[in-house]
Amino acid sequence: MNRGTGNGKKRLVVIGGDAAGMSAASQARRMKGPEELEIVAFERGHFTSYSACGIPYWVGGDVTDRDELIARSPEEHRSRGIDLRMRTEVMEIDVAGQRVRARELDSGAESWTSYDDLVIATGARPVRPDMPGADAPGVHGVQTLDDGQALLDTLERTRGRRAVVVGAGYIGVEMAEALINRDYEVTVVNRGSEPMSTLDPDMGRLVHKAMTGLGITMADDAEVTAIRTGSDGRVRAVVTEDAEYPADVVVLGIGVRPETTLAGAAGLPLGAHGGLLTDLAMRVRGHENIWAGGDCVEVLDLVSGRERHIALGTHANKHGQVIGTNVGGGYATFPGVVGTAVSKVCDLEIARTGLREKDARRAGLQYETVTIESTSRAGYYPGASPMTVKMLAERRTGRLLGVQIVGREGAGKRVDIAAVALTAGMTVDQMTALDLGYAPPFSPVWDPVLVAARKAAAKVRPS
Repeated sequence: MNRGTGNGKKRLVVIGGDAAGMSAASQARRMKGPEELEIVAFERGHFTSYSACGIPYWVGGDVTDRDELIARSPEEHRSRGIDLRMRTEVMEIDVAGQRVRARELDSGAESWTSYDDLVIATGARPVRPDMPGADAPGVHGVQTLDDGQALLDTLERTRGRRAVVVGAGYIGVEMAEALINRDYEVTVVNRGSEPMSTLDPDMGRLVHKAMTGLGITMADDAEVTAIRTGSDGRVRAVVTEDAEYPADVVVLGIGVRPETTLAGAAGLPLGAHGGLLTDLAMRVRGHENIWAGGDCVEVLDLVSGRERHIALGTHANKHGQVIGTNVGGGYATFPGVVGTAVSKVCDLEIARTGLREKDARRAGLQYETVTIESTSRAGYYPGASPMTVKMLAERRTGRLLGVQIVGREGAGKRVDIAAVALTAGMTVDQMTALDLGYAPPFSPVWDPVLVAARKAAAKVRPS
């Protein structure tokens, strides 16, 4: 039964106009033409199909034009036969009635739209602390292009040059660099003992050293208790239990949570991290015609075998491709992730994949770790720079569990070697035989990742 249109065509409704949602819509359109499938997409913001990962580089001036971050405009989507409704927020999902209620944000008008298939791609929302001053003018989360534009507007209006970044994860570190590039005095307030909690503390210590070397003030083991405002209501300082840090602008880099308020209210299944639970086809569990992808879902960690929430555009685009293929009558699956991520702070490259030590302990795994120092090129070749590689391997079996890399140019993307090995379930002994490319301008004779694998193989081998 075609509930959506009443004219023999099926209707696909998409909630969310960024990576997962519009990838799903575009792929479904490639599979089925307008005569077979009507596609209606709702986006509450001003932009579609953009790179949220590029926002720190736009704020920092590396990317000069906001539109460079936009892969496809609303007009381009519409030209491909997608009824894209901007500045329109879905307020309710009626699962039993197979319809959604949407409100036009500018006019306030509301209407119901029926669907045969529904895609939920509502993304994630920045964590905003529940404390005085958290919503004051001058306090910014950075998740969407609208957020980035609001922050830039504040930076252009603000006379002072003091910035406080709350949080030292990927967004916090990248935004600290962006603000340094804009000649701000930057303080990073971090709950942990070292930045980048996605790394083990010994590797995070290397990032800490690089950040202080840039002139960034690091306030570690510090819990924010309030954001103080002035008589005009604007932010003036970030307050912790032990200190107060003056601020003309505050950027929240505490992390994100799945935006599943709408899905939860509709009774759809959520996991331990608050994300929607799906099967391998990205279909919401227990619902044949509801799909979900992107930052609002939890995915299978192929190393630990547990569900995780990882907000990355790479996954979101793949989810959308899988969903669009399945809605369009094909077949595709998303098997899971190994948790690969890469970032930088100025010229220091930071990468990880697989499990940290605490992840391995939580999963009940026994493991060994090795850490090696090497160089990005042959030591005698000009431009060779140091890098540190840490590797985790399962005790006795030797199965690779995780890799972390911190170094200069040429360090970060070496994590892809480990990501492939993790996906393939390789042991560290098997990794030592990998036939990697070698020439002095690109690598030592033994690539740093393979040096770590050799050392790990010797350590896990039964005595």
